Amino acid sequence: MADGQTLPMKAVLDACVLYPTVLREILMGCAAAGLYAPVFSDRILGEWVRATAKLGPAAPVIAEGEAALLRAAFPRAIIQAQPGLEARLMLPDPNDVHVLAIAIAAHADVIVTFNAADFPRGLLAEEGLRREDPDQFLCALHTRHAGAVARVVTQVHATACRLAGEDITLKSLLKRAKLHRLAKALAA
Repeated sequence: MADGQTLPMKAVLDACVLYPTVLREILMGCAAAGLYAPVFSDRILGEWVRATAKLGPAAPVIAEGEAALLRAAFPRAIIQAQPGLEARLMLPDPNDVHVLAIAIAAHADVIVTFNAADFPRGLLAEEGLRREDPDQFLCALHTRHAGAVARVVTQVHATACRLAGEDITLKSLLKRAKLHRLAKALAA
């Protein structure tokens, strides 16, 4: 950029990190704050929507509405893989190759996922990528942008308490979202 600012880091969000509502809200809140540029595909969003079916028949309908809101809020986040790219890629789980293809097509920096075994660091490094779990990713954002991340988490926490109709401790909320290190960082 002309004014000396660097472009924000691009992070592919795997479907497994979009599924838990609190985690998704924190990730997308940080993206809305300009801390990173989110990347996903229609297929990734579709996997998230289908995963919600185990919550009951209404859940996929709600998730599809939330996915539509994500598409509208982050229109540049939707990436399509280049034709033929998936054919040259190999991962332990062939069903995850599309995520790697999207990361390459987007020139992403990182894939944020809980599925460490499906995204070996060595294979990702060959493509100029790294893998981070959501806690690691958010802690790194917190290290660089402590105030902004804290504001996002505070907003998500307040919304969760309001929707639950009860006080939920921040520590408990973040632990349920598998954000143990972020909980410690925010408590410090």
